[in-house]
Amino acid sequence: MPERIAVTKTYKLYIGGAFPRSESGRVHPVHDARGRFLANAAQASRKDLRDAVAAARKAFDGWSGATAYNRGQVLFRVAEMLEGRREQFIAETAAVEDLSVEGATAAVDTAIDRMVWYAGWTDKITTVLGTTNPVAGPYFSFSVPEPTGVVGALAPRQSSLLGLLSVVAPVIAAGNTCVVVAGDRALPAITLSEVLATSDLPGGVINLLTGHVAELAPWLATHADVNALDLTGAPETLRPELERSASETVKRVLPVGRGEPDWTREPSLKRLRTFTETKTVWHPVGT
Repeated sequence: MPERIAVTKTYKLYIGGAFPRSESGRVHPVHDARGRFLANAAQASRKDLRDAVAAARKAFDGWSGATAYNRGQVLFRVAEMLEGRREQFIAETAAVEDLSVEGATAAVDTAIDRMVWYAGWTDKITTVLGTTNPVAGPYFSFSVPEPTGVVGALAPRQSSLLGLLSVVAPVIAAGNTCVVVAGDRALPAITLSEVLATSDLPGGVINLLTGHVAELAPWLATHADVNALDLTGAPETLRPELERSASETVKRVLPVGRGEPDWTREPSLKRLRTFTETKTVWHPVGT
């Protein structure tokens, strides 16, 4: 019997709920932590990024206008789908992060639990972050959190699934839509896009691009229709330039420290709070 030639898989982008090829036709290899070839991934271009932002903007009204309870149901459904492909995520996480099976299992299980955690927060954000303001006059005054809009996120470079979900989940839980740029350890992120496509998440709420962060991040930072930016996965040498570019269109930028956070720690409300805007409403009492 002749030796079988393996069928090499070439993954596509995930934009607007569909899987298009990059308009440039480019692909790049994805390797495991030891340099062994795993698959080919589409190498997104500036045009692909513009398409992803347009898809996120188009999806924003429907997603932000859905009830908080419904958003929680959708996030929980994503967690169910992640659980169903748990073994695949464990294998891919172990490969790209050079983890033992036990270590990869712990990371994947924590990632699924993280999605459930944020699913439970969707209908509690207004209660916790909103307030009734005391005023000296015949008025009611309420401050309520609202979604920021379209959020651009650079996926963490070290934690391929747990870190990615820790970045993306609070963005959509708060009612935003997002464009995510995945870097070198992209295989779990690509598989996540397949999960999202078969879940109840509307197309365009999460858009995932694969390619070179240094190529795409500057265009994401300067895009006028992106309202906020998460620079967690940006190289430290690139962050000051991206922050300056974001300031030109008055984007909200999530402050990040040196290195990456410890994704295994219990999450806080910081990311939920960062990607909301506070609207204060005054209403007269009586007639």
